[in-house]
Amino acid sequence: MVINIGSKNSVVNQFVRELRDSSIQQDSMRFRRNMERLGEIFAYEISKTMDYEIKEVVTSLGTTETPLMKSVPVLATILRAGLPLHQGMLNFLDKAENAFVSAYREHRKDDEFAIQIEYVSSPELEKRILILTDPMLATGQSMVAAFKALLIHGKPAHTHFVSVVASVQGVEYLKRMLPKTGTTIWVAAIDDELTAQGYIVPGLGDAGDLAFGQKV
Repeated sequence: MVINIGSKNSVVNQFVRELRDSSIQQDSMRFRRNMERLGEIFAYEISKTMDYEIKEVVTSLGTTETPLMKSVPVLATILRAGLPLHQGMLNFLDKAENAFVSAYREHRKDDEFAIQIEYVSSPELEKRILILTDPMLATGQSMVAAFKALLIHGKPAHTHFVSVVASVQGVEYLKRMLPKTGTTIWVAAIDDELTAQGYIVPGLGDAGDLAFGQKV
């Protein structure tokens, strides 16, 4: 299942537009905050899909019942670009456990590259709800590689894959490579073009550099 939260008119589109705007991008704090806001919205939407149970709460005047999540999810992200999006989700899903994957593109001849995983930190994932975030879904290789690396910690009951801007090719790659059941893809925008170098057009640029400054 692919869910595009930007397909309907909402404040989501304002945040995505500001992320794309080259003049607003000069303010890295604004860029990070807009990523964080979208993470909060994704977290809210994903929370609707989870299992709940009724719990009693005691107020100063009496008692009432409230549906609460049966179990907390695991929030995972790909360093470093995914950190603001991850923080936004953690703002809302504040009891979640966390996982982190360090991945990079190893460039080879011409425009070829391979995704290399350097480090994984994760709690037990067996039969848990996993939410894996990466702000840009270009080729989709990083997301799939990160997911496979996380599976050494157990097979999740359901995995939500979250990206702000995706390419058509990236979405199709995930649909081919991921399990046919137990997965949902969430995006806020889908762009048509992917360059030979694996960059989304119009996209928004390098999310990691825009959030934290250019790397050497």
